[in-house]
Amino acid sequence: MKYLLLIYMDENALSEAEREHCYGESAQLAQALNAKGQYLATAPLHPIATATSVRVRDGKSLVTDGPFAETREQLGGFFLINAQDLDEAIAIATQIPGAKVGTVEIRPVIEVAGLPA
Repeated sequence: MKYLLLIYMDENALSEAEREHCYGESAQLAQALNAKGQYLATAPLHPIATATSVRVRDGKSLVTDGPFAETREQLGGFFLINAQDLDEAIAIATQIPGAKVGTVEIRPVIEVAGLPA
């Protein structure tokens, strides 16, 4: 089953050096997951100042600068993995460097027929 591991943290929680170290650790984790056939994708996100939100209501689109909601922690990146079950996804989530300073939300992915591979 596919799981999306969403990494939330205060985007000011890490210094630039700590952030670069986190990226290196994340790349190592991605390599280890890839060797087990569990890696699908991962990426950090640019700061929330670069975010744009889109809503469509009554056929009209509303585009606003910034994230969907103001929170203490922001979505900073993700891992998309294959795991046998939630327990295995949790075990992988505990290895994500961002879990040390933020929160990793685990969400099962719904497989929709007809999407590109």
